[in-house]
Order: sequence, then C-alpha cells, then structure tokens
Amino acid sequence: MFKTLANAWKIKDLRSKLLFTLTIILLYRVGAAVTVPFVNASAVANSIASSTNGIYSLLTTLSSGFEQASLFALGVSPYITASIVIQLLTVAIPSLERLAKQGEEGKQKINTITRYITVGISLITAIGYYFLIKNYIFHDEWYTAIVIIACFCAGSALVMWLAERINERGIGNGISIILFANIVSRGTAIVQEFYAKLRNIFLGNPFGQIYDQLGIEYSGSWDWTFSIPSLLVLLLTTLGILALIWFVVFISDSERRIPVQYAKKVVGRKMYGGRNTNLPLKVNMAGVMPVIFASAILSLPSMILGFIELETGSFWAGVAEFIAPQTWFYAVMTFILILAFAYFYVSISFNPVEVAGNLQQNGGSIPGIRPGKPTSLFIKKVLSKVTFIGALCLSVVAVLPTVVYLILNGIGELTGLQGLMGSYSMISEFIQSGTSIIIVVGVVLETVRDLEAQMTMRHYKGFLD
Repeated sequence: MFKTLANAWKIKDLRSKLLFTLTIILLYRVGAAVTVPFVNASAVANSIASSTNGIYSLLTTLSSGFEQASLFALGVSPYITASIVIQLLTVAIPSLERLAKQGEEGKQKINTITRYITVGISLITAIGYYFLIKNYIFHDEWYTAIVIIACFCAGSALVMWLAERINERGIGNGISIILFANIVSRGTAIVQEFYAKLRNIFLGNPFGQIYDQLGIEYSGSWDWTFSIPSLLVLLLTTLGILALIWFVVFISDSERRIPVQYAKKVVGRKMYGGRNTNLPLKVNMAGVMPVIFASAILSLPSMILGFIELETGSFWAGVAEFIAPQTWFYAVMTFILILAFAYFYVSISFNPVEVAGNLQQNGGSIPGIRPGKPTSLFIKKVLSKVTFIGALCLSVVAVLPTVVYLILNGIGELTGLQGLMGSYSMISEFIQSGTSIIIVVGVVLETVRDLEAQMTMRHYKGFLD
C-alpha cells in the first residue's frame, strides 16, 4: 500500500489529485471546528458527552463536529439519505429509470434532484438539531433560530459540494473519504481513553463500588484480583479490533473467479483467441456503501426522537430506548439492512446480462455453460451467492462489538456486578467500532485500488510489482 502511494506521488496528475483530496479534507476539518453563531459550544459538548443516548455516538461518527454544534454538524448524513432515496426511486419510478439510462446528461439531472432532496433533508434535520441545543443558545430569539438553522443547512450543502468535488477531481468516493476523515479524527480521543484505562488499572483500583456491593472493606489500594482481569479485557479488546481489521482486509481482497475460455479464430494469416482466463467477482463488491447506508437509515428514527424532549416512562421514550444503537433491535436491523443494501448496490452496479453479452461478442464462454441467457443466469446465480457471503461477513463485523457489549452487560446484570462489567468493557465506548473499522479499512483499500487502476491505465509498468 505504501509503495503504491509512493509510486503514485511520482506521477504528476495523480499527485495533483492526491493533493486536491487532502486539501478538501483539510477544508472539511476546518469547517468542522467552526461553531455556528449564538451557541455555547462547550455546554453542548458537555451535554452530549454526559448523555446516555447511544445515537449521539453514532452521529458523532457520521458527522464530525456534531458534539460541538459546528458548521458541519450535520455532516454527510443528509447527502447519504438523499442518495439512498433517489436510488430507490430510480428503481421504482420509470421516468427516473429512463434518466439513469440516458448517459451523462441523465446522470447530471439525477444529481440535481439529489441535491434538492439533500437540502430538504438538511432543513428538517437542522430544525431538529436547533431544538436539541436550544437551551444552550445565547439570546434565544427568532432571528437567532433562523441564523443557526441557515448555518447548519449551508454547512450540509457545502459538505455535499466538497464530496462531489472529490468525486470529480480527487481520488476515491467523496462520501467515503469524508466519513474516513471523521473517524480518523477521533483517533486521538480513542488513544487517550485507552491510556486512561491502563493508567487507572496500574495506579489505582477502579472497582471500589464493587467492594461495596460485596460487603468487602475497600482500602483504595491496587488489587490483583480485579486489575488483572481488567487488563486482560483491554488486551483482548485490542486483539479483537486487530482481528476485525485483518478479517475486513481478507474479505475485501477475496474474489470468486469464473473460468472463461475464448475460441480460436483466424484473421488473415494470424490466429487469435484460444486462451483461458477468468471473470473475477469480488466477494465484497459493494465495498463500504451498504454499511454507510444502513447506518444512515438507522440513525434517522433515533435522531428524530433524540431531538425531542421525551418524558421519562412515556411511550416515545420507550421507543427511543428500544431502537437505541446499544440494543438487540439495532444490532438485528443493522445486520438485515447491510444484507439488503449489499444486494441492492450490486444489482445497480453489475449487470450479468451485459457481461454475458460482452463475452459472447468476443467469442468467450464459460466451460459447460451455453452462451447467451444461460451464461447470464449462471453469472447471476454465482453473484448472488458471492454477494451473500460478502454481505454476511460485513454484517457480522458491524454488529459484533454491539453483541459483545450486550453480552457483557447481561452477565453483569445476572451477577449483580454491573459496575465491574462496565469497567471491563471498552466496547461501551467503541459501540460503533465495527462500523468504523469497515469504513476506514474499506476506504483505504478502495483508494489504493483506484490509484493502482489509474497507474495501470497510464502504462507505468513495474510500479505494481
């Protein structure tokens, strides 16, 4: 990977694309640090940090600056939601489907519609976010509400524009790159939390409340009985995250190769064809998009309820607790939606009929399969199985941290040692680690593949050896 980046940097136009992408990321990080007017950012950050609502952790992952009411607090979530809506409507509405098949002109019209939908979703979300932070606004008047909501909407539109500029002039997918920047920017805070836990283990016993529950006198000194298991959990959690990273890389690089044989043909005095090759089908053909789409969809209901002041014990408070990111319902829905979006994304990006037609036109065939419709049906059948395996692996990685967290909390409740289990679990602070790992690793791999493809097109032989 590093060799590919180094070789790409030597090529002038690729170096320009890399610098352009880095510049966009820098501008995005600057905007994420700018607080909108009339808002007490520190009070908002303290309120969100002290909240037990798990949706705030997810929203912080999807949009950097959400916890401090920054200009880019809404992030790419409205743009992602609008993209999902327009892709679903393209399948359902014949007029949009015809636009999608009209080439570049139709694509531009669909992009325009997507932008309008993004603005509408941004407006609704900005209003909800305004009511969430209303208690932390200086001079809460009608004009301040208009300014704050307008700033959030403008920030969302600007993030959409930045993502599209990456698609046009940069490297990689704009949405994925911005989400990657969000997650990586939280790396310092994660390292600090990890260090704080280690320091707490070695410099003092953090489990005094557990002694009180068991009726044991607590002296405040370091105790091997509790500190060693806690250290082991930190170590196992770290190894688990590394294992997840390796697994995501393995799945992203895996492929199912369908053998293809080309018939011999004579042109003039030369003979062409007669060679054997293969048709590679990536196991994770959809990349990180199913995970991004699933997270965006699931965040909407919790986001709407999170923006409303709910009375404790009310029906809607129960609904908000039921669909929170740290619940079994959320884990199951994440699993199902990733599977669904993986099939949906592959269906609109890969056409077995077109592939079978190209093979037939070039004299290629799959051994044992007749050309034409039988070939397309065979490719479709294999693609369905491969997509299921890739989507299943993505779903498992995405929900595994949440499942481990729920199991540990369940053990804590059964044994009466809730405080101990809470101290054990780093997962409680990295509830979105599965999703984050998939996005970070997936974006890195996709970006490297994009660079390799562009280097290959430029015939720089030997760079990929």
